[in-house]
Amino acid sequence: MDNIKGITVSLLSPMSNHTANGGEKLLGNASSIKRRPDGRVYISGQMQRHALFSAIEQLNLEDEDRGDTYVSNGDGTTNQIETDLRADMGGFMHPSQGSYSGRRTAPVSATFAVATEPSEVGRDLLLRIKQNPDEEADQDQALATNEFSQDDDMQMSFHLDATALSLSKAYTYEDERHVETTYFKHVSEAERRRRARLFLNGTRFLTDYANQARNATTGEPQKALIVLDTRLSRKASRYFDMTGPERENLLDELDDRGATYFVGDDTTTDGHSVHEAYNAAQGEIDGLFDPSGGADPVSFDQFTEQANA
Repeated sequence: MDNIKGITVSLLSPMSNHTANGGEKLLGNASSIKRRPDGRVYISGQMQRHALFSAIEQLNLEDEDRGDTYVSNGDGTTNQIETDLRADMGGFMHPSQGSYSGRRTAPVSATFAVATEPSEVGRDLLLRIKQNPDEEADQDQALATNEFSQDDDMQMSFHLDATALSLSKAYTYEDERHVETTYFKHVSEAERRRRARLFLNGTRFLTDYANQARNATTGEPQKALIVLDTRLSRKASRYFDMTGPERENLLDELDDRGATYFVGDDTTTDGHSVHEAYNAAQGEIDGLFDPSGGADPVSFDQFTEQANA
């Protein structure tokens, strides 16, 4: 499909006995699981993006066409869009540069993952093992409890703004009035398509939650809607929360504007499985909308020099 402006992926993923946004490590809470006021557990958008970029990093390492691209750590993102996939898709803010070019709005966004029904939350009794057997007797092993959610179907969504993927824009002013916008491309079109496929494929391998040996939680989808859209729209992110008529009207709307979409469902043998839907969507990412009009790629440093000249 040509002229793709946005890619929206809406997922339904079963999770059992999980503390996906809990724990003591990266982005976690010490012992409690996150819950909405209505009792449904959720996973923050920050954790969702963390899990996505962890998946993208692994997929990129397996790709023979990756060149010198990599995914930087979340606490050390560069501004080298041409090589750092997190800088490109995840955005960055380096205000020390002293100009607008030190900030990039992320083309990739994520919703919270939220249980479709109120959750049953329990508490797991843990034993903190005594590390030094020679310590005093009153320094015995400590008991602790950790919350977990019993069974949830987690609804989540991810979106890629393809009009901003691997692109930057500079503004021309005359008499303090904005008169022109110039788009700069940082990689080839083949590399932009590769990155769009990495984003899409990453949404099916979400495993890096809470990062604990006792919490092997996965967000790999049981059901999926993948939309390659001719417009920047996130309406499809509500797909699994819609009624039957709403879903039909959404799909009719997508058909009307020439979008391509794929529905995958592992609970039935009718239609595409999730695996088949992803494979079909990957094969349709042929052309992304290019606001630069086919400009030759430049590095981010070259862009800032020209933009600030």
